[in-house]
Amino acid sequence: MKIRYFDHVATNPLREEILEAMLPYLKEEFGNPLSPYELGTRARTAIEEAREKVASLIGAKPSAVIFTSSGAEANNFALRGIALARQNKGKHIIVSRVEHHSVLNSARFLEKSGFTVTFLPVDKHGMVEPDTLKKAITKETTLVSIIHASPEVGTIQPIKELSAIAKENDIIFHTDAVASAGNIPVDVNELGVDLLSLAAHQFYGPKGAAALYVRPGLRIVPLIYGGIQENGRRAGTENVPAIVGMGKAAQMAKAELPEKMKHVKKLRDKLIEGITKVENVYLTGHPTERLPGHASFCVEFIEGEAMLLMLAAKGIYAASGSACSSKALKASPVLLSMGIPASLAQGSIVFTLGSENSEEDIDYLLSEFPQIISRLREISPYAGGWGNTEEKGQCIPKK
Repeated sequence: MKIRYFDHVATNPLREEILEAMLPYLKEEFGNPLSPYELGTRARTAIEEAREKVASLIGAKPSAVIFTSSGAEANNFALRGIALARQNKGKHIIVSRVEHHSVLNSARFLEKSGFTVTFLPVDKHGMVEPDTLKKAITKETTLVSIIHASPEVGTIQPIKELSAIAKENDIIFHTDAVASAGNIPVDVNELGVDLLSLAAHQFYGPKGAAALYVRPGLRIVPLIYGGIQENGRRAGTENVPAIVGMGKAAQMAKAELPEKMKHVKKLRDKLIEGITKVENVYLTGHPTERLPGHASFCVEFIEGEAMLLMLAAKGIYAASGSACSSKALKASPVLLSMGIPASLAQGSIVFTLGSENSEEDIDYLLSEFPQIISRLREISPYAGGWGNTEEKGQCIPKK
């Protein structure tokens, strides 16, 4: 059975060209980058070349890029590192309610450590309104963290406008760009951010490689102590093969981005049009300001897990809720924060597209999905209905 992969927001396959770039550093080029002899200096050179490529992807200076092991580590580093570095100026932090768990849980950790945290509400599309941020700022606010694009509903936040508000108030601004970097244009200068997180596996690179952009001159307290790696900001022997792979992936992503966006957007639009024709299926997230390869829905009367299992039986791999919480078997906090009833949020289904997806894949999904929904509703004890169906095509909270 042919596999149709629609879960690119969870991870992506490692491209052959990237694997080939990594292989020498898994074999003969095994040197420690801190070693003074040639084997070590070649490894160091490879890391710095990768740093330049990652920096180029996001419009940054290479010296501003710190390599980490994951987007989650980068997010933890940003929040905890800045909060501790600036705690003498104030101990109030602002994050949105639709952040990744690595941001939310870091904020909660800081809250237990004596900081005050404001969790900003969002509108029905999952978007933070600038006026909401303005009203939340106090004299004690030192850090704001707003996700660039939601991996769960695809909504792209107005980061440029939000970061400008922070800058007006001398507040540091971080954005989690793990879902966006390599998938849409991301430029730290245009966005006006002080810190930005990204991860290689979101643009066909290896897992275990990610980065945090830190604006030059900005002080940040290390999350990991030990050696002098990453200019003393992130200790530990570098994962040279993964870093090299991230550099190659960043280089390829930048070169291919316009064509990729055009390709996946065409498929996404066809998918949304077809899926929303199914009765009582509603689009979630912003209708236009969303990732080009992202289509997310709520399906009434059915739980997401049941849909995933039946889709998988047909060779279709998708997601329900965020990649890190889909096994929690509870309503998505992101959907709940958008005002969607818990019962309706249980029916979350997310399809995310990649370069290798084809129109034939979409046709196959659109032929199988209605049958699966029909079958599940036949056996659903909730077929009497829940949720609000007054507005076709958009999940709306009950009135």
